[in-house]
Amino acid sequence: MSTTLYRGGAVVTPAVLAAPGPADAPSALLVADGVVVWVGGADEADGLVDAADEVVELDGALVTPGFVDAHAHVLDTGVVRAGVELGRCGSVAEVLAAVHAAVAGPVGRRLAAEGSPLTGWGWAEDGWPEGRPPTREELDAAAGGAPVYLGRVDLHAGVVSTSFAQVLGLRDLPGWRADGLVTGAAHDAARATLRDLPADVRDARYRGALASAAQAGVVAVHEQSAPHTDTRAGLAALLALTADPASGLPLVVGYRAELCETADDVRALAAAVPGLAGVGGDLAADGSLGSRTAALRAPYADAPAGWPHPAGRLDLTAEQVSNHVASATRAGLPAAFHVIGDRALDEVLLGFRVAAEVEGVDAVRAGGHRLEHAPMLDAPALAALVLLGLTASVQPAFDEAWGGDDGTYAARLGRGRAASLHPLADLRAAGVPLALGSDSPVTPFDPWGAVRAAARHRTADQRLPVAAALAAHTRGGWAAAGRAGVAAGEGAAAGPAGVPGTAPAAGELAVGAPAHLAVWRVPEGTTGPGGVLPALRPDDPAPACVRTVRAGVVLHDALG
Repeated sequence: MSTTLYRGGAVVTPAVLAAPGPADAPSALLVADGVVVWVGGADEADGLVDAADEVVELDGALVTPGFVDAHAHVLDTGVVRAGVELGRCGSVAEVLAAVHAAVAGPVGRRLAAEGSPLTGWGWAEDGWPEGRPPTREELDAAAGGAPVYLGRVDLHAGVVSTSFAQVLGLRDLPGWRADGLVTGAAHDAARATLRDLPADVRDARYRGALASAAQAGVVAVHEQSAPHTDTRAGLAALLALTADPASGLPLVVGYRAELCETADDVRALAAAVPGLAGVGGDLAADGSLGSRTAALRAPYADAPAGWPHPAGRLDLTAEQVSNHVASATRAGLPAAFHVIGDRALDEVLLGFRVAAEVEGVDAVRAGGHRLEHAPMLDAPALAALVLLGLTASVQPAFDEAWGGDDGTYAARLGRGRAASLHPLADLRAAGVPLALGSDSPVTPFDPWGAVRAAARHRTADQRLPVAAALAAHTRGGWAAAGRAGVAAGEGAAAGPAGVPGTAPAAGELAVGAPAHLAVWRVPEGTTGPGGVLPALRPDDPAPACVRTVRAGVVLHDALG
């Protein structure tokens, strides 16, 4: 048996999270063979020192459950990390300068040696003086004719050079525009080619992405795999790579976005990807608000003249959704859908209702199904989520990045519609299970940033308490994965949080729970009432992760 004693800090237990006011936090916990076996105070901890294999002096550090990122793209994150960062560019001219410099620089040389096109990521034309993305001709000139793909920040649109478009035949696909902007099928084809990597390069991309997650205090990631982002074999390899905590990597919980018509389709997919947690995830009912491809009930407020889809476009029908949900329910795997616009949400929920009429409401409720993103929820949609037992997998960082009166959402929708996006408090009040994620690489692995964004929502009446957001980003992520965490040896039988006599859940620092935890240095003067959890005020520096532990295995260590 291997034991580690952590002492001299503040341990965030279920009681601390559930307390209506300030609560005293235990100062120590003991981990044995990957399980929390004791939580208590300083006096008792002193008596355990001699028996522990390792004693970690916390020196006032905060110990929280390890974070779970409930929506991410691991290969995309690795590919983005290997390309040119464009998120700080403030104009077309700056993007083109970055491309020109990269072609002959280390990034361009490395990608060329791998046989990959030059890639850049994170641009957003909102607020640029040109008011548009770069054109194909401009990329050709900046890159000297080299193949180039530049992905928009939301990963639902990109711009490509002539040589890149010609090799892939993008001109013949829906979503191609003569200026090099690609959406829809053309964009999917462009992104798909970026995953065609040698095995060693692919492995390095996976590991680099997951190492960055561990450095941010993340112990598990829900991978939202799709044919245009990774292969079935790639997803299977990723799940196998991280299945054992001894890998030193966060656990990857795998979802695969392939539309199924029958239960046999679901079973065949599960057989092809051992350990699959669900069918869907990034199974897209529509696109994104930033790219004006999310399906809306009313047109975009800023759609350019001649925009082909003034109110966005639907990518799934209610019939397809109902068949997929019914098939997943029968096969015993959760279904999940990417849905952004209110028109798309109407279609998805209609599909769920039809499936519930066929399979029974109780069967659908027991299915563990979920919606990814779902920012445009009104009262009828919220009621449908409650009735159907759906989990909302949400990204509070989106509100911080693109919300507000002067943000992208207001430009796309108008201020009135934009102010109603991401109704986190309404979801919590209705009892809808919440899980928080980043959609990395759309926004980075930054769990405290997500908690801050939820607690400081731009619409004041939709803010969550810090404790509630923290619970959604830890325990909520494990719950959203359903039996996936248990199947991978990562979870325990769940019971009501903090209720004596019930088994603790994964994502809780309680006796009997898996030792998934993170240790943080919280800057002085930044804690909230009670002095335990950070207040996360707008100007407060974020807690710094100094150790991340999955089932007792250290994934990241900067304790010194």
